[in-house]
Amino acid sequence: MNHILVVDDETEIRSSLEEILREEGYGVATAATAAEALVLVQDAPYDVVLLDIWLPDRDGLEVLAEIHALAAERRPEIVIISGHGTIETAVKATKLGAFDFLEKPLSLERTLIVLKNAVGAHQLRTENLAFRRQFSAATVLTGESVPVKALRQQIRLMAPSNGRVLIYGESGTGKELIARAIHAESQRRDAVFVELNCAAIPEDHIEVELFGYRHGAQHGGPTEQRGTLERADGGTLFLDEVGDMSLKTQAKVLSALDDQLFTPVGGTQTLRVDVRLIASTNKDLEEEIAKGNFREDLFYRLNVVPFFVPPLRERKQDIPLLAREFLTEFGRQYGRPRVEIGEEALEVLAKYQWPGNVRELKNVIERVLILNPRVLRIERKHLPPLTHKASRSTEDFSTLQQARDAYERDYILKKIDEAHNNVSRAAELLGLERSHLYRKMKTLGISVRE
Repeated sequence: MNHILVVDDETEIRSSLEEILREEGYGVATAATAAEALVLVQDAPYDVVLLDIWLPDRDGLEVLAEIHALAAERRPEIVIISGHGTIETAVKATKLGAFDFLEKPLSLERTLIVLKNAVGAHQLRTENLAFRRQFSAATVLTGESVPVKALRQQIRLMAPSNGRVLIYGESGTGKELIARAIHAESQRRDAVFVELNCAAIPEDHIEVELFGYRHGAQHGGPTEQRGTLERADGGTLFLDEVGDMSLKTQAKVLSALDDQLFTPVGGTQTLRVDVRLIASTNKDLEEEIAKGNFREDLFYRLNVVPFFVPPLRERKQDIPLLAREFLTEFGRQYGRPRVEIGEEALEVLAKYQWPGNVRELKNVIERVLILNPRVLRIERKHLPPLTHKASRSTEDFSTLQQARDAYERDYILKKIDEAHNNVSRAAELLGLERSHLYRKMKTLGISVRE
């Protein structure tokens, strides 16, 4: 279903357009002000926005420019409507990115033709973007270690099916990369890939993110938001860190998985979707089941095809390849495409245990490039102190306290990374009070950014 947002301060125009467009098979949301329209566009993607040029709170051309500045994958086509149209206004709107210009009173036939063309243009642009993303270097698994070769083979075998996949692995190992690679080699490669990070969304909001809402289900909010299930229709939905879902949400996900049917929060209409589900977790879900934190029936629905992504410390022969790949990536980004790395520096990286896995290695390489803007060859001395300390043997500690502090520091850093630098969340993972964790971090010399 294609979705249209109608923005006009005249109630009759909004109502009549909504009724006509719904009869034509479109999903429709409406807004009377620029402020409400911008909230709706930020909350959910639309194919086309019908935008009145005269709004009570802002000029329509300003709103046009703001919507057009959205990221390409979220940007709708915009059709300007006006009762006081001039050639000058139409030209200005086109330069700002408008797809077309309609004059009031609206001709029903012309409006429907323009909308059909705008929807087609939006779909073509979205498909082109998806194609470029799917076949970019981002879906290539870097490495020649046995575990990575086994993953590539497993992806080739299982991707063409519609079987549900559950990806296991520590935080930072590249579970999302595996999910994107599966999608890129599947029969749904030409459709959308939609991600929902279950760990990053508050528990009381995850149902709305997953199922969407309708008709003012959130007081004071916009009238409609499409959830990730609806947006993923025809494609792949990736539920990242599914073990962080509440039991209540798990029950609803289970129901939606069984028959691909769900009802948005506050809605009355049941929607049917065709979605391939890929989930990931950094937890032992069987242990979570034993604790009563995860539904056993949902586990067996998700765990049709299990994938295990090894931590970086178990595939150390891939570290030089990954380090050079990240050097190339960030070198281009910062205008330094020919930066190299010395063998001694690579040895230090290989000895480090990488509690934050591939993500931590990527962050280290970027940090080194930023802090050494004139260096063309990365040497041991340019690496951050953490990698040197963690690569030492136990003989380097003169006291038990030093060894204990080093271990605590690495463990806390790992949990902070798992919590995406959210100290409150890290404290929960560690079983500590937030204030206690802050004191511990200060004692061990850990900054929040680190």
